[in-house]
Amino acid sequence: MNATDFVKRLLVGRKLASAQLGETLLPKRIALPVFASDALSSVAYAPDEILLTLSLAGIAGFAFSWQIALAVAAVMLIVVLSYRQTVHAYPSGGGDYEVATVNLGPSAGLVVASALMVDYVLTVAVSVSSGVQNAKAIFPFIAGYEGVWAAGLIVLLMAMNLRGVRESGSVFAVPTYGFMIGVLGMTIWGLFRIYGLNEHLQAPTAGYGVTGSPEYEPLVGLAMVVLMARAFSSGCAALTGVEAISNGVPAFREPKSKNAATTLALLGGIAITMLGGIVVLANLTGLKLIDPDGHSHFTQNGVRVEVPHETAMGQLAKTIFDTFPLGFYFVIAMTMIILFLAANTAFNGFPVLGSILAKDGFLPRALHTRGDRLAFSNGILMLASAAIALVLIYNASVTALIQLYVVGVFVSFTVSQFGMMRHWTRQLKTERDPKVRATMMRSRVINAIGLTGTGIVLLIVLAAKFIYGAYLAVIAMAAVFLLMGGIRNHYAKVERETAVGPMDARLLPSRVRAVIMVQEVNKPTMRAVNFARATRASSIEAVTVSIDDAETRATVAKWDSQDMEVPLKVIASPYREVTGPFLNYVKGLRSDNPRDVVCVYIPEYIVGHWWEQLLHNQTGLILKTRLNFMQGVMVTSVPYQLASSKYAIDRAQRNVAAAWRRPGSGQVRVGDRPRDTTGVE
Repeated sequence: MNATDFVKRLLVGRKLASAQLGETLLPKRIALPVFASDALSSVAYAPDEILLTLSLAGIAGFAFSWQIALAVAAVMLIVVLSYRQTVHAYPSGGGDYEVATVNLGPSAGLVVASALMVDYVLTVAVSVSSGVQNAKAIFPFIAGYEGVWAAGLIVLLMAMNLRGVRESGSVFAVPTYGFMIGVLGMTIWGLFRIYGLNEHLQAPTAGYGVTGSPEYEPLVGLAMVVLMARAFSSGCAALTGVEAISNGVPAFREPKSKNAATTLALLGGIAITMLGGIVVLANLTGLKLIDPDGHSHFTQNGVRVEVPHETAMGQLAKTIFDTFPLGFYFVIAMTMIILFLAANTAFNGFPVLGSILAKDGFLPRALHTRGDRLAFSNGILMLASAAIALVLIYNASVTALIQLYVVGVFVSFTVSQFGMMRHWTRQLKTERDPKVRATMMRSRVINAIGLTGTGIVLLIVLAAKFIYGAYLAVIAMAAVFLLMGGIRNHYAKVERETAVGPMDARLLPSRVRAVIMVQEVNKPTMRAVNFARATRASSIEAVTVSIDDAETRATVAKWDSQDMEVPLKVIASPYREVTGPFLNYVKGLRSDNPRDVVCVYIPEYIVGHWWEQLLHNQTGLILKTRLNFMQGVMVTSVPYQLASSKYAIDRAQRNVAAAWRRPGSGQVRVGDRPRDTTGVE
């Protein structure tokens, strides 16, 4: 095993054969943290965004936080119920994309796919950025370098996901369940202290006043409607990630649809409970937040004061666990970790969606294949790269990134619900069983409610967030849509161009003219000559380019001394250039007959070390690249193994032998040698 393979195995783990795919399927207890960590973790920043937006109206705005939270919870319930219908109807893992494509056409499916891909990238960026912001409460040295830290964490998440879905899910399960225990425990203990022990708990910011933006003060009329819409759209960030389960149904154990639907129900119930608990505690403790961009600020006795920024989760944990520091550190630590790991939902959803799109020809085909660990490695790398670019551009600012967020997911929600209604309507036309029809009609009603709810939310989100940054997300979706359409058109064009016609299988070249590239008279050149002669071409000639008269005379003399049966032609090069004159000569050999072929033989050294490659084959590499673009010209590399090549051969043989010795590995990359299907030698 060479150094590169050693590092790869260390980071990613041993290879898994295709037959071992069943071993990577997830039980519900692991599927919940894998696919629901995004939606569960959003309760750590969705309340913040609601309160930050309401702070623009001053102290009066915070009174509406519970109404906004209730509306968000209602939409989440609708969406969860709607997606339970989707996972039963479309268990193949296409999710919203498949629903839209099958029922509304390829263009609608592409709209959904574009929206989801942009939203997955934003999910990673927002989740990790929020985790970095929360981490500053414990690690103040992060301040000022948030983007760099966020990028490093994304790289870490990428490496963990490259190891495979099940392995990464097992790692993420503990902090996800720890976060649920921490938030629910904090809620129960806080409510018990307030109502059971009659304690008067006050958040650190409870004693401050808040002055908002003149645009929303007083909070009446149109200003109130606009602000409520902005707060609601920001709070709807809590719904992101719900759709990931419908995309990941194939990753569940059997029965897949039932287990996915159960996981969705658990997700909805837990997320709504945690969101409601945080908002209720924020109201009871007088918690306040202000817009970090300065559109609102704290006051004390009517005078503006500067107060260090703390998240809602940090303030509540400090208030409720004021006599139990371990509880405070536990909640903050779990919140920080779950926000980092929430990106794992996107790392599971994006690659699967990318694989399906690649299979349909809308993305590069390399995204369709699984890597060594049976994960869609190329999709994981693409997602990580895009998210890293975002956190570096915005320096991991949640407030800036959140404005781009949510639009994509509600586009997919709305189109998917419309597609599901079309699905049930079409099924009802052919179904005659009264019980089955009743179930279908009930499902259609649920999806109709989902369409209405998500459609209204989409309009609100677009209206409230468009000028604040949502337009960038819309532009990104349009760009991805056009890009995928262009890729599909390219693949279709190539398929038409390369389709085999009725005569192609029997159409032989009328003449084959062999040309051997000669730079030196040595063993590699002799091998190329002998190989060209063995092919019995219509004509054979060797060609050398003269850039130095003395060297050329020596080459010709050495050629003649070998008594070769192949003539050597010398091409003059007054400007000491090799590639240009040789290419012009080959081009001149091409006749007007399209069935004539020129075959160029280029001797090539096979070396054992990377640095040796820099010392050889450079002219041949350039020639091959240029000749490949010439119509009617074939290029054949004639390899000659130098002594050092034995090291490369030995390394390759050791790697192959190790792959076959390793239980359950090797079939995907090495070949299909007959073996025990259990993977044991």
